[in-house]
Parts: sequence; structure tokens; C-alpha cells
Amino acid sequence: MDGKLVYRTNLPVRIWHWFNALSVFVMLMSGMMILNAHPRLYWGKYGANPDKAWLELPKFPGYDDPFPPLVTIPSSYDLAAARQWHFFFAWVLAIGIVLFLVYALLSRHLTRDLWLKREERSFGHLWHDIKEHARLRFPTGEAARGYNPLQKIAYLGVVLVLIPLVILTGLTMSPAMNAAFPFLLDLFGGRQSARSIHFLCAAGLALFIAVHLLMVLLAGPINELRSMLTGWYRLPEEKRP
Repeated sequence: MDGKLVYRTNLPVRIWHWFNALSVFVMLMSGMMILNAHPRLYWGKYGANPDKAWLELPKFPGYDDPFPPLVTIPSSYDLAAARQWHFFFAWVLAIGIVLFLVYALLSRHLTRDLWLKREERSFGHLWHDIKEHARLRFPTGEAARGYNPLQKIAYLGVVLVLIPLVILTGLTMSPAMNAAFPFLLDLFGGRQSARSIHFLCAAGLALFIAVHLLMVLLAGPINELRSMLTGWYRLPEEKRP
């Protein structure tokens, strides 16, 4: 017997989710093309070939660059086009996160659905949730209506830390933005430091996407996808002892 069908995901959240997913995917792929042009990362104000890099990305087997054409936009080497793709969707990402946060605050989606409740912040509760995920045991019944603690931590990390940081560090790498907002260079310790933080945040987003998609597949892709397309979600039935 199927579980109860409930309305779980509001329309503004669903719209933002898909626009955000599109912009992040395009920015990651165009960003990899941009990074192919100089796959070395530095700390501080300056960084060029003679300088010591804290990270130098190795070439992908069989290719001359770290990222093969299959995962870059555009697929052939074109730094100018990659920057155009990157900058356009950066604005989509920035406008989207501002609108989402305004909605999340006004509708109480942030405090009601995403913020961890007092009991969820306890070590015992978090450790139990980690063990349940490791055993691939997902919430059932009414417990599946909302987000679990690990989901909340991951989502808050993305919307309050990774996305704002990737936007601010991206602005810091722009000479025009440096002229308009010179404090950004001081905030991040120089353009090369901002570039490194930008890369680390992008890597964090890529890791989040990989884990997120894996969890969707393991939890039931049809039910999860329906929730994000229509808002309706079928609560998994509780297993009888």
C-alpha cells in the first residue's frame, strides 16, 4: 500500500532550485574551461608561472589540460566564450540567491524548515542521523515530511556559505569590482587568495551535488523528483516491527 501523498515543496523553492541547478552546472563547466587556461592556484595578491603554487592540477589522462572537453563549456578551448557563459550565469546565481533568501526569511522557510531545532543540534541526534544515513536508512512516515538534520546542515552550508562566498570571491577577481569595492581585496587577502577560495567553494558545490544526487537515487528518484517538480511527495510507509 502506498504512503500518504503530501504537499512538501513550495513553488518558489522549486523554481529557485531549478534555476540554481542550471546556473551552478553551467558555471562549474565554464569555470573548468577557465581554469584550464592556468591550472595553478596561489595565495596572496599575485600569482604567475614563476611563482610557487599551493596547488597545480594535473593533466587529465590523454589530454593536455586538467579537464577534458566532455565536462567544459565550451567543449573546445575558448577562454572568451567560457567567461561569457560564466559571467552571465553568475548574475543568474546572484540574483537567484538574493530572491531566495528574501523569500525564505519572509515566508519563514529558513527558520521553520531549514534551521536546526534545539534537539537536532545535540551530538547524539546528529550522530544517530549520520549512522542512519551510513546504513542507508531514510526517514519514513511523518518524519519524512521535512528535512533531516544532515540535509539542513548541507543546505544551510550551500545557501549561507558556499554560494555567497563563490559570488563575493568572483567579484573580487574583477578589476572593475576592485575599483568600485576595494575592500574586497583586503577582505580575501588579495586576488589570488580570492581565486583559491573561489576554487575551493566551487569544489564544495561539486561535492554537494554529487552527494545530493546519490541520496536522491538511493531514497527513490521518482518520488524525490516529483516533489521538486510538482511539490507533491509520497511519504514512505513506516515499517512495522
